[in-house]
Amino acid sequence: MNAPQQSLLNDSRFRPWEPVLWLLAFAAPLLVPSHASIINEIAIVALFAVSLDLILGYTGIVSLGHAAFFGMGGYAAALFAKLVMPDPLVGLAVGIVTATLLGAACSFTIMRGSDLTRLMVTLGVGLILLELANKLDWLTGGADGLQGVVMGPLLGTFEFDLAGRTAAWYSLTVLLALFVLLRRVVHSPFGATLKAIRDNRLRAMAIGIPVNRKLAVVYTLAAGVAGAAGALMTQTTGFASLDLFEFHRSADVMLILVIGGTGWLYGGVAGAIVFKLMQDALSSITPQYWTFWIGLFLVVLVLVGRERLIRPWTWFSRGGKS
Repeated sequence: MNAPQQSLLNDSRFRPWEPVLWLLAFAAPLLVPSHASIINEIAIVALFAVSLDLILGYTGIVSLGHAAFFGMGGYAAALFAKLVMPDPLVGLAVGIVTATLLGAACSFTIMRGSDLTRLMVTLGVGLILLELANKLDWLTGGADGLQGVVMGPLLGTFEFDLAGRTAAWYSLTVLLALFVLLRRVVHSPFGATLKAIRDNRLRAMAIGIPVNRKLAVVYTLAAGVAGAAGALMTQTTGFASLDLFEFHRSADVMLILVIGGTGWLYGGVAGAIVFKLMQDALSSITPQYWTFWIGLFLVVLVLVGRERLIRPWTWFSRGGKS
């Protein structure tokens, strides 16, 4: 194994402190059982943010329609549970496959044009799916949503309890599994080519990197991960609605990456934790004006500089590398 390959392999390995953080995350539903639902929601939103970071932070693809894959995975899993069988893992697989196929079909739309073109195209795809879900009310429930989605026990043993602990552990497990997979992807030769495309697309083409093929693969992969997040959302809430496709889903996940940072997978996780906890706390204090305080926080974050606020954490998470 040559030096660059060894370096990539070392970067993909977990630091000694990382298992401790994940163990704390899995212990949280037991330590704070009253907050199991918010822990479940944080895990789902974090997975959604990580999927966007894969194309935004590592490839430079700007998307405002990432909720299309989130919603497709959510509806696919919900419809499968209601019409075919309620097994959560099989439904999760169906949601991932459906969103992946949609991502493969949409990947051709991001190969040409500028960042502004991609923004409009991705946003348009999301709006089209939103309107389709609204019009196909005989299948999706339309504006009323798809109700009565009942999930069977996880692995045939673990029932989804009202407290939300099983749901939280389920979502955390899927988040961890896909996080490890994506970590290996970005710290591989394939991930190195993605960074080359992000930094200078023309130079990457000049040295022989098949740019369009790489973009199609990573966009499809990110769509599948977003679909997994959507499937988890409908499975753990028992409800699918047009809200899954709404623009605010894509906007929120962009804000999460602004908070946590792009180009490192923990940015999506950290941003989701901060965003959801702030949203929960502020909405309980000022239900009418919580968006104002989040907006003020984002303004301060941009003015002060996210790097200044979280530089010690990012340095530590990257093993002392700048």
